[in-house]
Amino acid sequence: MAKIGFIGLGIMGKPMARNLMKAGHELVVYDIRPEPVEELAAEGAARGLSPKDVAARTDIVITMLPDGPEVEQVILGPEGVLEAARPGLIVVDMSSISPAVAQKVGEECRQRGVEFLDAPVSGGEPGAINATLAIMVGGEQATFEKVLPIFQAMGKTITLTGPVGAGNVTKLANQIIVAINIAAVGEALVLATKAGVNPDVVFNAIKGGLAGSAVLNAKAPMIVSRNFKPGFRIRLHHKDLRNALKAAETLNVPLPVTSLVQQMLTALLNEGEGELDHSGIVRFTERLAKVEIAPQA
Repeated sequence: MAKIGFIGLGIMGKPMARNLMKAGHELVVYDIRPEPVEELAAEGAARGLSPKDVAARTDIVITMLPDGPEVEQVILGPEGVLEAARPGLIVVDMSSISPAVAQKVGEECRQRGVEFLDAPVSGGEPGAINATLAIMVGGEQATFEKVLPIFQAMGKTITLTGPVGAGNVTKLANQIIVAINIAAVGEALVLATKAGVNPDVVFNAIKGGLAGSAVLNAKAPMIVSRNFKPGFRIRLHHKDLRNALKAAETLNVPLPVTSLVQQMLTALLNEGEGELDHSGIVRFTERLAKVEIAPQA
């Protein structure tokens, strides 16, 4: 069993850390908010005083943070993880960030003799709770093999996708597909509702055909029942598509449909709906159509 530091105990990070504890690992946890730290401490985790303190007391440090600036601050900044750098330390960033930032952090780690993996995840809060996340890893094969048993306590599908940065490229590809798929599900159900057809019936009729997908199965029932409790927030998906478009601009890759969905997310943020689940993308189309999807008797 490894001695693991876990930094970032939000919607995803807290259940991921909890699953590591369930697997028998010893954890030192840290978050800028005291409440989740105290919650996990009551379950047996040790409290970290800072990212540096967490790194000094553990062999592997996992970060699960909102975006690249937070990752850079926690790993590279004052009182950051690398202030406790030493040979043998492994840093695993499981945040969804720009591949360029992952490569920058990875290079700083390499120069300090620290091994680094970027390992973003997909599966939302249910996947984090149930330890069924898809984990997309970038880094060296040898480091990946060292950390694989730890990944297996948090996820179901774990794939080494290439060198550092490849994990986040893969995650951006995932997020493009998910966002566009949710937008398509929303448009389809808005059309059905406006036509007077029960959206529940439409969902059940099409889910076994070519239109069927994990996104359809997960998000259509949420949309119909008006359950926008966040498993993955609109504001975070907006961030991911922003990173995808930045990477695409650097590589001179046109992403016209991604750009359109990003504009939908921007409009929802402006309406104060950034904290809703990303299934709430449908609300953009509902407003245009002047109809609200709802279950029908």
